[in-house]
Order: sequence, then C-alpha cells, then structure tokens
Amino acid sequence: MIVERPRDLRLKKIAAHGFMIAFLALILFPFFMIVSISFREGNFATGSLWPENPTLEHWYLAFGLDYTRADGTVVSPPYPVLLWMWNSIKIGLIASVGVLALSTISAYAFSRIRIRGKQGMLDGLFLIQMFPTTLALVAIFAIFDALGEVSPALGINSHAALILVYLSQITLHIWTIKGYFDSVDTALDKAAEIDGASPWQTFRYIFLPLAVPIMAVVFVLTFIGVINDYPIASVLIRSEDQMTLAVGSRLYLNEFKYLWGDFAAAAILSGLPITVVFLIAQRYLVSGLSEGAVKG
Repeated sequence: MIVERPRDLRLKKIAAHGFMIAFLALILFPFFMIVSISFREGNFATGSLWPENPTLEHWYLAFGLDYTRADGTVVSPPYPVLLWMWNSIKIGLIASVGVLALSTISAYAFSRIRIRGKQGMLDGLFLIQMFPTTLALVAIFAIFDALGEVSPALGINSHAALILVYLSQITLHIWTIKGYFDSVDTALDKAAEIDGASPWQTFRYIFLPLAVPIMAVVFVLTFIGVINDYPIASVLIRSEDQMTLAVGSRLYLNEFKYLWGDFAAAAILSGLPITVVFLIAQRYLVSGLSEGAVKG
C-alpha cells in the first residue's frame, strides 16, 4: 500500500492548479486582447492590456447606436453589425437543420438498409470530404452565376445559394452518425419489425430518440462552421445588406483605415450565437462524442 504524505499531495495539487491556470491564461490571452481593444479610445491595435481611458464607443456602434464623445462629436455606426449577425444566425440555423436532416436520414439508410454498392458510395463520400470546399470556389461561383440568370433567388448574392453550398457538407456527418447507428443493437430492429413497424417508424420512434446526443454534436459543429465561414460567403455574397458577420467584419479593415476597435467589438459579438447554441446543447455533447447509443 502506498502512503503519500499530506504535504507532498498538497504541493502536487498546487502545481497542477498552477499549470492549469497558466495554460488557460495563455489560451485566453488573445481573447483578452480583443476585449481590451474593444474598450480603448480610438481604433488602435497596440496599447496596454488594461485600457487607460475605457470607452463604450465601439460597443455602441456595434449595436447600431449613435455615440456622443466628450467633445460633443456624434459618431454614427459605419456598418449594420446586428443585420449581419441576424444574417449569420438565419443562415446558420437553416443550413444546420438541413445538414442534420439529410445526414441523419442518409446515415440510417447506409447503416440499416441493404443497398447495392453501399460501401463504394461510402468510400466515395469519404474521398470527397478529403478535398476542402475552397478548391471548388471558382466552380461554385460559375454554377450559381449561371443559376442566377434562370432564377435570381438561387444566384449570386443570395442566402439560398449560400445555404445550398453549406448543405454539401453532409459527407463527414453521414459517416459520424452512421457509426453511431451501427452501435445500436440489431435486436431493436427485429423487435420493431415483429411489432409491425415500418422502416420509417423504426427510424422515427427508435433510432431518432437514441441519436439525440450525436445529432446535437452534428448540429453544433455545422453551426460553428457556417457562422465562421469566410471564403464561400465572401465569394457568393456581394451587397452589404446580405453579408454575414464574418464577411462584413472584413470591411472594418479596409486599405485606407483600420478600425480595430470597431472590428474587435464585432468579432466578440460573432461568438455570441455560438456560445448560446453550445450552452443549450452542452449536456448532449460529451455523450454524443464518447458513448454508443446502447449501453449494456
């Protein structure tokens, strides 16, 4: 039996906590810098971590409000940040729900329905996922530019076009959810079939309730990817009122003037939807990533 002295155990706890605090401080330092810049006077990226004369000017402008400075100068918001944020949330929610629905149904079909050439199709999806979407930006632009001549709602500068591109991100999630469905005991399928359930009823009433954790993981990952996307959105979206927050924030850093303070406030706001979605789904995330659907 190993007996450890209380003093040694206390020193180990102090060292472990100190390492964790230092590690977190290192990771969070860039975030603290962004917060500091958002409260500084002017639009400067350099300066002390703690602002000497804190101001709410950049936050007023980010929320679309006029700000009156001490000298009486009234500053108006240069860009519609809240509109961009709403565009990002709308596109993110619609695309995430669409990806979740398509990938869940497809994963169930690949996992439980006999399909000729199923393994080849799965391997094809895996190979497609190896190539980033940015490699197809020229082709994506050409396709939707041509579609716009037929239907403007699906052309360039359309949210519908952007959502359709994001729906193509189902390939990896099909593999993820299929692996989860594969862990479900086949006895559940047989029992449902004996009770007279159709394949759709088996999917709706048995597999979907079991798959809630992994579905939450897929939804959160898709939402984060859509909210943070810049390359695709910057190619398909042109007008200022249609921009997402990731694309619109780039306007603060134009070639004539860098509005670092305004940019910092907008950047912090962009993380708010992700934080809310993560907090709502957090109780499912750990189980969805680490556990199977059936526990024995």
